[in-house]
Amino acid sequence: MIKTALISVFDKENILGLATSLSNNGVEIMSTGGTFKYLKENGIKVSEISDVTGFEEILDGRVKTLHPVIHSGILAKRDNKEHMATIKAKGIKPIDMVVVNLYPFFNKVCEDISFEEKIEFIDIGGPTMLRAAAKNFKDVIVLSDTKDYENIIKKLDAKEEVDFNTRKHLAGKVFNLISAYDAAISNFLLGDEKTYPDYLSLSYKKQMDLRYGENPHQSAAYYVSAASNGAMKNFKQLNGKELSYNNIKDMDIAWKVVCDFEEIACCALKHNTPCGVAVGTSVFNAYKDAHDCDPMSIFGGIVAFNRKVDKETALELKKIFLEVIIAPEFDDDALEVLKGKKNLRVIKCSSKSEGKINIVNVDGGMLVQSSDDKLIGELKVVTKKSPTEAEIKDLIFAMKVVKYVKSNAIVVVKDGKTLGIGVGQVNRIWSAEHALERGSDATVLSSDAFFPFGDVVELAAKYNIKAIIQPGGSIKDAQSIEMCDKNGISMVFTGIRHFKH
Repeated sequence: MIKTALISVFDKENILGLATSLSNNGVEIMSTGGTFKYLKENGIKVSEISDVTGFEEILDGRVKTLHPVIHSGILAKRDNKEHMATIKAKGIKPIDMVVVNLYPFFNKVCEDISFEEKIEFIDIGGPTMLRAAAKNFKDVIVLSDTKDYENIIKKLDAKEEVDFNTRKHLAGKVFNLISAYDAAISNFLLGDEKTYPDYLSLSYKKQMDLRYGENPHQSAAYYVSAASNGAMKNFKQLNGKELSYNNIKDMDIAWKVVCDFEEIACCALKHNTPCGVAVGTSVFNAYKDAHDCDPMSIFGGIVAFNRKVDKETALELKKIFLEVIIAPEFDDDALEVLKGKKNLRVIKCSSKSEGKINIVNVDGGMLVQSSDDKLIGELKVVTKKSPTEAEIKDLIFAMKVVKYVKSNAIVVVKDGKTLGIGVGQVNRIWSAEHALERGSDATVLSSDAFFPFGDVVELAAKYNIKAIIQPGGSIKDAQSIEMCDKNGISMVFTGIRHFKH
């Protein structure tokens, strides 16, 4: 039976409904500063914490609930005679319900405010009360989520007991919340350090359940960072059916590709790998060139733009089956055209990637690395022939694309558009064969890693490739350089490898 409840909430959503139900059921309510004032102003009978503890709030509110009277009332085990005798002797009332939500550190850490201001949004008293109540959940009902109020109100009004499983579930939610909250604080304080901490702390909040994972027999959900921004956190869906696991993975890569370009750019992507990328003087031209690189693979794929989509482009996009179109903006007329396909997912995304680390699960562990955010170390011409200015422009374009193609990766390009993409082969020559066969008119070739032999250059010469860009670093670099010189091909090294496993 609930006799006493402690309420201390930053988010006041639905709290009046819960407080009213508690009051109507004869529950004594105690509260802290802002919450106390809010409840009292709305006609709820409530006692202030300082009157209960006999100790006023101090240090600008930093200390108000950190008191033995409060925590003894929460932590006393009701079936332990010694516990109950102790608090009775000291005049301490048991606290049967704790309703607390936390200072919004998740939100504030993302805002453009000072370091000192962010520190003040680190909650101390709230997590301490929640942890105490969650530990003693058999005797104390703990509410940390406004969505749980309604169920408790129903039980109160129906004079039902809150069962063990419900109490346990509510306690589990507390520790789930606190672990994410503490992780956000830890990452905030350690984020600028170059070393990896001893413990990997993650702070992610569920955005939605997904119909299934990569395949229909796999369950899945989508979580977003609770304490940092990022493109795949802040997008807005404007049309279409719900997003799938594969959609979101593909959106992430396609969006990253186009965001790497200052020019108007379009990326067509399928199965997490670009199948066509182009820059152009208009969104329409960029799309047409990206489409024409591989008009077969784009079917059922994703198309991303780094500029507003207009009606002309929308009408062209509508001609084929696509899963997702993602862009920073859409003209009203363009959006009307695209909404003509009710299942087509139209995504507005206006922020660039802010990811600083990549995390990959393995069985029993996680691999963590910094993001691949450095394209080129230094462009170094290593052949007798130097690339032309136009070729250098295409070489850099090609390297931006190959960075997002699964290794071993070869991309061939001409005039700011991909003509052939060789992806994911277990040796580099097979990737080169695939790319060159599809892009037989290409003039430049890029590779995500060095050439272990001269065979890629030899093959490139047969397809009239004029310039090559690659990281360099093979013990047989001289073999590739000699083959380039023999065939009048210029080659530049970048010093930066871009494996993507």
